Amino acid sequence: MPGALLTRFDQTFIDTDPTRQKVAQAESKEDVPSYSLPQYTREDVKKHKNPSDRIWVTYAGEVFDITDFVDLHPGGNRILLAAGGALEPFWALYGVHKSEHVMEILQEYKVGVLSPEDKEEPCDVSDPYSGDPSRHPILKVNSQKPFNAEPPPELLTDSFITPNELFFKRNHLPVPNINPDKFQLVVDRPPGAKQGKPLKLSLKDLKAKFAQHEVTATLQCAGNRRSEMNAIKQVKGLDWGTAAISTARWAGVRLRDVLLDAGYTEDTPNLLHVQFEGLDQDITGTKYGASISFKRAMSKDHEVLLAYEMNGEELPKDHGFPLRVIVPGVVGARNVKWLGRIIVSAEESPSHWQQNDYKGFNPNVDWDTVDFSSSPAIQDLPVQSAITEPRPGEKITPNHDGNVTIKGYAWSGGGKEIVRVDVSLDGGKTWKVAELTGEEKEGLAWAWKIWRLEAAIPVECNEMTIICKAVDNNYNVQPDSVAPIWNLRGVLNNAWHRISVTVDQDEH
Repeated sequence: MPGALLTRFDQTFIDTDPTRQKVAQAESKEDVPSYSLPQYTREDVKKHKNPSDRIWVTYAGEVFDITDFVDLHPGGNRILLAAGGALEPFWALYGVHKSEHVMEILQEYKVGVLSPEDKEEPCDVSDPYSGDPSRHPILKVNSQKPFNAEPPPELLTDSFITPNELFFKRNHLPVPNINPDKFQLVVDRPPGAKQGKPLKLSLKDLKAKFAQHEVTATLQCAGNRRSEMNAIKQVKGLDWGTAAISTARWAGVRLRDVLLDAGYTEDTPNLLHVQFEGLDQDITGTKYGASISFKRAMSKDHEVLLAYEMNGEELPKDHGFPLRVIVPGVVGARNVKWLGRIIVSAEESPSHWQQNDYKGFNPNVDWDTVDFSSSPAIQDLPVQSAITEPRPGEKITPNHDGNVTIKGYAWSGGGKEIVRVDVSLDGGKTWKVAELTGEEKEGLAWAWKIWRLEAAIPVECNEMTIICKAVDNNYNVQPDSVAPIWNLRGVLNNAWHRISVTVDQDEH
């Protein structure tokens, strides 16, 4: 243990605890040799589960006192789940722990080693991600465990519909292995219903009992374009680029129809929220969950689906097989995958991802002052657009007419339609209107528009800053810069999208 670390601990405790005395005696050395540290059994470690007794954990045959690290842990007090035991089962869930930086931090808290007879793990800790499906190698991987990845942006605008294998992947936990023949969706009944037991529906029941409905909808992660916020100031979260957004044709049954079958009506009293519980879970049994308003769930216009098909195929494992929620116009986090249970309640979902994540805050709020209960959970997303071609830093060559082609996507949440995309080739001094393509649809608009602009470049121009901004049918417009909308979780970035490119005039 480095000598400087001793300043983190109460000196009285060091003076009275034999373990600390032994470690302190070795503090003048750069590293404490394992053979010089005290040995402990797993039973010894189990006695240290709370701050009053100190919090100990084991990893790779070594013992660590993490009492003074708990408040510093980026994942909050969930680290206490390992108190008095091994870290391996918990770290297996999140590959980010397997890094040199994390190991260095852990070593600062080493107080001993496991006795030789206790070094072997008491059980075989299998990788909970070993059952994950294979993925397309072209995806840009932002994390392996859980798996999160986005396609190259230029592929997004090759077609209006995103192929299943290229649709962005956003997982919070291991992908569950579900037998579709044994699958049952559990729907709680209304209070006081004659049928006391919950409604249980197999996949076959859903397909036979309810009319199929299809909707083309764009899904976007709340952290899309987070990398641009990281460029302002580092935030916590995956470093998504511009491609944490995709569009698919979803097929399934209306959530409204299932709720009506369970006994709910639009005027059922005291019901404000519909909670969704996924079948994905960690080793503690914690499941992913989220909720939307009861009013939205029962609305015919909002077309909320319990989907079992994606682009004409059964749902891929990464996208919620065999059943998921599709809530058009709403942040991806509420579109719960591997759906297992529906609860209609006066309260929002108690899930961490509904209560303590996916919320926006003032740019001055930091992790010392944040109060997640002070902000509402993100539902409808703001107007958005991005440039997919050319790529940032690319050298572009004008065609024989001196023109270049710029492409991108634009979308707005809540069913609002994109009516215009403005593009500037000179850093915002002048603007041109792009051509929009998409599907015509009556009622609310759930899918993006693909936009394209062919424009001339001045002969003298060698460098360009290209900007795009979208306008929806409520005349919502993107803000012009990232800094004023920066927030500690790096969500809701919908500032003008800017890229810089160079121009190869010699080829023209």
